[in-house]
Amino acid sequence: MPTSPRSAAVRPRSSGHAPVERSRTTLSPESWIDAATEVLVDHGISQVRIDVLAGQLGVTRGSFYWHFRDRDDLLQRVLLAWSERTTRQLTERLASVHGDPRQQIRDLISLPFRGRAARRIARIELAIRTWARRDEAARRAVEASDRRRLDYHEQLFAALGFSKEEAAQRAFVLYGYEVAESILHGQGTPGEKKDRAAFVEQLILAKIRRP
Repeated sequence: MPTSPRSAAVRPRSSGHAPVERSRTTLSPESWIDAATEVLVDHGISQVRIDVLAGQLGVTRGSFYWHFRDRDDLLQRVLLAWSERTTRQLTERLASVHGDPRQQIRDLISLPFRGRAARRIARIELAIRTWARRDEAARRAVEASDRRRLDYHEQLFAALGFSKEEAAQRAFVLYGYEVAESILHGQGTPGEKKDRAAFVEQLILAKIRRP
């Protein structure tokens, strides 16, 4: 899924006319955050610039400062939005749909296979993690999200009666599988993916005989 960096810089879209300024009441901070996220995914963090985003949104640079102090403020809110959507909101939604921890584990296993939405989330996740390799704030955000997700996984296994240590180990195996399946989404036929998912479920829920 990772692609090589594009050599050409991203340029604001231009139709040959001055951009038509949108109303500040209709262009929300989320519009800027979503646009920044798309540029991050397609072109990398170096191209997430105010002029690029303003051109894509059809507004002037001045509109940016109505919602954000500076570029760093925008980037922090991109990280916050990513964490909120893919960590807190997701885990709360999964917990609210099923009270049974086994079913919640099955839902976690199925996340990488949920069509176009899952592939888009995986692309964003990969872009965020690539950014985190060379930026301290992004690295802290990724590590915090990983920890919260693992905590949620551990709670499910603990609810099934596994010890704290074993719940943590099983949580890591399951989370690693989800990340790998999201990144390697092109590997295997639908049938093979289904078989892998069934095997992982059986593996992580099986009781281990210790000598």
